[in-house]
Amino acid sequence: MHDHALQEPFAPPTVAEIFIGFLTLGLTAFGGALPLARREIVERRKWLTPDEFVDLLGLCQFLPGGNVINLSVAVGMKFRGVAGALAGLLGLIVGPSLIVIGLGVLYQRTHQDPHIRHLFAGLAAAAAGLLVSMAIKVAWPLRRKLSMAAVAAVAFVAIALLRLPLLPVMLVLTPVSIFVASRVNREMSGEVKREAKRKESQ
Repeated sequence: MHDHALQEPFAPPTVAEIFIGFLTLGLTAFGGALPLARREIVERRKWLTPDEFVDLLGLCQFLPGGNVINLSVAVGMKFRGVAGALAGLLGLIVGPSLIVIGLGVLYQRTHQDPHIRHLFAGLAAAAAGLLVSMAIKVAWPLRRKLSMAAVAAVAFVAIALLRLPLLPVMLVLTPVSIFVASRVNREMSGEVKREAKRKESQ
């Protein structure tokens, strides 16, 4: 039932709602923003389904720039065009920018303190845990699409284990994933049509 609820996004958000949503994300995303971005966009506000989020995130990862910044622009553009893109971008960066400026001034005065060093070490560990959680949630919709899961596994091996450059790997795997996805969609469409004909014949 929970999965079914996630498949039904709410009405398209307004420009103000996009700004507030990404402002909230920007002010609460400590360490790893992607897990919280998924929670905010998919689970809390239901602007996108899990599959839509994965598709949009894949596009954002292929483009230059930070993933979450690209995501804020892409989500805003999807629902409200240029105004929505600007609202998402500004909402995401305004709050954290002001906070970082203030903390930067404070850090310059306290960075030699061992307690501050321990604090940052703990934050790094928490951020790593958030990224692992995010990876599991993003990969979960692929469990029923073995061919797409295989492409994801190849990308992981190439980038994380073999240490190949990101851009060449994406340039090779992106057309492959598009071809695989289109083939899977055609097969699913064919199965639906055959099932419909079978029911009509009965």
